[in-house]
Amino acid sequence: MRNKSKCTHPRHTAAKLETRAAWRFLLPSLTGVVLFVLLPFAETVRRSLFDTMGNSWVGLTNYRSVLQNDAFQLAVRNTVRFLGTCLPALLAGSLVLALVLHSHSLRQTKVARIFKTTFLLPIAIPVASIVLLWQALFARQGLCNGWLACLGAQPIDFMGSNAAFWVLTGTYLWKNCGYTQVLWASGLEAIPADQYEAARVDGAGAWQQFWHITWPGLQPTFALTLILSLLNAFKVFREAYLVAGRYPQQSFYLLQHLFNNWFLSLDLPRLAAAAVLVALALLIVILVLLKWWDHCAKDE
Repeated sequence: MRNKSKCTHPRHTAAKLETRAAWRFLLPSLTGVVLFVLLPFAETVRRSLFDTMGNSWVGLTNYRSVLQNDAFQLAVRNTVRFLGTCLPALLAGSLVLALVLHSHSLRQTKVARIFKTTFLLPIAIPVASIVLLWQALFARQGLCNGWLACLGAQPIDFMGSNAAFWVLTGTYLWKNCGYTQVLWASGLEAIPADQYEAARVDGAGAWQQFWHITWPGLQPTFALTLILSLLNAFKVFREAYLVAGRYPQQSFYLLQHLFNNWFLSLDLPRLAAAAVLVALALLIVILVLLKWWDHCAKDE
């Protein structure tokens, strides 16, 4: 027993030292999270329960006011519609692109490497340049209406009609497709090649290989990609705001527009209440996805 304790004691000491070293490395990041995320969010929750001056307790009055607000309801509908349209299209399109570039015929070719680099370029383009591109393409006298006029069709007010929603959707897909394709490609690289070889020997076709090997192997990547795509979807507000201003066409008046307008009008209690509601909704969705991701990783 004495020898055993002498043998295990250095191991416990080493484990404690490693734990302390890990906490030292994590301490600056944890301090930043507490100071710049948790404390501001706690202040936001506090403000949502008080009046504009922050002195009188009003309870859930601000939350009721937000939920009954027509602008909030419109922004929520548009945001949910935007996410429900963009995320499936982005995930499906980028997966198809990754499968094509990862196929046997293109995987090691120069063409595949060029395409992989080209698809990442939209991420590097500054927001101001994207806005100029929008204006050149979709303004009343822009290129798209010029092409329609050449075809004898009537011009479309892209930014002043329901078409604005699809312009915003196309911009999000164009900007994020390459990045999402890289995430899918990393998941494809992690699937052992001998599984495909064994499946081909057994007579499995391409479709059977996808459903029984590729798709199950991509489940952890799918969960991570969905979380990142969801978070990136809220960044499209910058382009929409710079093009259309504070009050864009009704079809793409998003939650970010609403928050910005309430902030400029100093309607801080309702802004805080709306922020808390949106944060809780996102937190629930992300926790469910993380739980699924952890489950997929364990199954793998």
